[in-house]
Amino acid sequence: MSIDWGTAEALAMASLIQDGFKVRISGQDVERGTFSHRHAHIFYQDRDGFYVPIDNVMPQGTIRNFIASNSHLSEFAVSGYELGYAQANPNSLTIWEAQFGDFANGAQVIIDQFFSSGEAKWNVKNGLVMTLPHGYDGAGPEHSSSRVERFLQLCDQDDFVPFNGEDYYNKDILKQTNMQVVNCSTAA
Repeated sequence: MSIDWGTAEALAMASLIQDGFKVRISGQDVERGTFSHRHAHIFYQDRDGFYVPIDNVMPQGTIRNFIASNSHLSEFAVSGYELGYAQANPNSLTIWEAQFGDFANGAQVIIDQFFSSGEAKWNVKNGLVMTLPHGYDGAGPEHSSSRVERFLQLCDQDDFVPFNGEDYYNKDILKQTNMQVVNCSTAA
């Protein structure tokens, strides 16, 4: 049986929530997930409001541990806020979805000054996850491309973290790297 991106993502987030972690995702249109076909919010057609399927993972009356929040077109501000949120909540999965290259461009100062070098400057680690757009599929090169080469240049080590079992989770190597640039090729 095939599992698509949206389903795989929902299963991963639900498993974290069931284990007691908070999951927060923000960015343009994250409630419906343009690229992952996420259905974080299902909007009612006959009345105001929406239904959040993943909220049903937790028993009734428990604290809501999932937030999907569409943000406004100010990536500089939103990325900075999410970086601060991730810093203040290290046991949460905090994701900022930069769905298009021009969105990442709008946040480039925050990415250069804080995402990539915060640990070197202030000895502050941060677990913010930033998802980037796919290739040149949309409305022009500045809109569609994440310019992955920029992020590779911002990595401070020449370490390559192999994807082969135990070595992949080598904490000594991971501690030495300021960022990981990852390309997920399948929903698995």
